[in-house]
Amino acid sequence: MHLTLIAGARPNFMKIAPIIRAIERAQAAGADIAYSLVHTGQHYDRNMSEQFFEQLGIPEPEANLGAGGGTQAEQTAAIMVGFEQYLMAHPTDLVVVVGDVTSTLACSITAKKLNIRVAHVEGGIRSGDWTMPEEINRVVTDSISDYFFTTSETANGHLRRAGVPEDRIYFVGNTMIDSLLSNMPRLRQPDIWTAAGLSEQSYFVLTLHRPANVDDPAQLKALIEAILEHSKDLPIVFPVHPRTAKNLPAEASASKRLLLTGPMGYLEFIYLVRHAKAVITDSGGITEESTVLGVPCMTLRDNTERPETIDMGTNELLGTDPAAIAPAMQRLFAGQWKKGIVPPLWDGKAAERMVEYLLQFN
Repeated sequence: MHLTLIAGARPNFMKIAPIIRAIERAQAAGADIAYSLVHTGQHYDRNMSEQFFEQLGIPEPEANLGAGGGTQAEQTAAIMVGFEQYLMAHPTDLVVVVGDVTSTLACSITAKKLNIRVAHVEGGIRSGDWTMPEEINRVVTDSISDYFFTTSETANGHLRRAGVPEDRIYFVGNTMIDSLLSNMPRLRQPDIWTAAGLSEQSYFVLTLHRPANVDDPAQLKALIEAILEHSKDLPIVFPVHPRTAKNLPAEASASKRLLLTGPMGYLEFIYLVRHAKAVITDSGGITEESTVLGVPCMTLRDNTERPETIDMGTNELLGTDPAAIAPAMQRLFAGQWKKGIVPPLWDGKAAERMVEYLLQFN
């Protein structure tokens, strides 16, 4: 069996890396399985793509479609055109897409129109928020995929209710957590650690990139002001997403406690999360990582596609109202934050289970 693996944006890389390693282990054991890796180029900033390939040990892609930037429609179209040309020249048995980014949607549609089977890693997750491009990507991809590798029983339930047959749903766990656990011994202390005099449990990590939080300068300013006001005197490390950088208020640059950095490498960023007092974010993936690491997480969103991080883990959904930050900080500093547990099958072996199933497909 030949697989074509798709990676396009930063969240994909942590999910793809353990799958590649599991395939290579199966090959070494004599299994009839091979793969090609296609990078769509959706994230074209080096710190948001190439550096991740290097740190996670992902081999050089067989092709880079160079989709680059542009609007949602422009990027989707560029990926579809490039991937169709690639598939016409490089036939495959199965296209494997991960997560919920534009590349996932574009490559799954392209493959199905060429009558190629599609497997969706992280299938079935839902936020119910149709203002999120990611939700559209999830639903459309799941509606045409042939196989679903899921991270939770909640995701399984979404697929069943959508009419997906039980024999196409494979609950394997979370491949992004595979990457997290396998890289724990390799974490790197970032330069900001020494430069800012950081120490364990004495700082926050902040990430913001969702349109609801960063596209309106007034909203972004209000959130940052509330975070600074209620985080006592602790520094806040803020790796700034390119989308967020456009609307950063002057207060962000002026504050000595708000430590602005560019996008970080994976090993450096996880080092910061692991040792933080808490994480403040609107990222879904970071809520999963903080849950496994046992780090308190405040999510500035009105909904989540990862409810297990709330029901079982260390995450709390605060919403986008800056007023919600103060009481959450009070609970944190009072030592009243929930401890959480690790969700089922988030044990570092999801990719191994996935490849075992793949070897059974004809």
